[in-house]
Amino acid sequence: MITGAANGIGAATAHRFADEGAAVVLADIDDDRGTALAKEIDAGGGHASFVHVDVGSADDWARLRDHVGKLHGRLDVLHSNAARVVVGAAHELSQTDWDDQLRVAVTAAWLGARTFIDQLRDARGSIVLTSSVHALVGMPRHPAYAAAKGALTALGRQLAVEYGPDVRVNTVLPGPILTGMWDRVNDDERRASAAATVAKRLGRPQEVAAVVAFLASDDASYMTGASVVVDGGWSIVKDSA
Repeated sequence: MITGAANGIGAATAHRFADEGAAVVLADIDDDRGTALAKEIDAGGGHASFVHVDVGSADDWARLRDHVGKLHGRLDVLHSNAARVVVGAAHELSQTDWDDQLRVAVTAAWLGARTFIDQLRDARGSIVLTSSVHALVGMPRHPAYAAAKGALTALGRQLAVEYGPDVRVNTVLPGPILTGMWDRVNDDERRASAAATVAKRLGRPQEVAAVVAFLASDDASYMTGASVVVDGGWSIVKDSA
């Protein structure tokens, strides 16, 4: 199951899991894109279903559990990927802006784990959380987003301790990945972000999806509580002494 599945990293991860033979449940509020993605995966020989889910709602998670139970009877992997970003300094954000960013990321990850931990334990499954390099480095005008992403890395460690050895929990921290969130960023800023990486380019959602698929797989059987950075070296390079 993938939250925030309709676009960007979520959609790329859905394709990756489907390509590897998983039946994928797509959860999002973007009904048009989510439905289209499920049909796209099915047309390519995979198996996917879409459910409209507000990831900050416990009632919606209960409906999602019913959907998974009726369709599959089990859950092996939960990729908690939903996010919301509102750009603005701390004094500029409304409380709604602040609350929504934490609700869609952190509260949603907690609700997902709470809702499905019994099935994940039965399957000796895996949870992968999508954090961000914002958890590591301060950037202007992203206080709530950074707070949410930082909280996810801590929550990932906590869940790993709570539910191991039955369930492995890891967190992926993407850097500048070319998703729909970059639609508001002009070409000059994109070039500057690319230049700030060691790789000298922006990343692709598929490159994060590959890491998520690895962390969820038996190939990562001795990894839990880890925070894996996927940023083309953005977080390790500076251009000043």
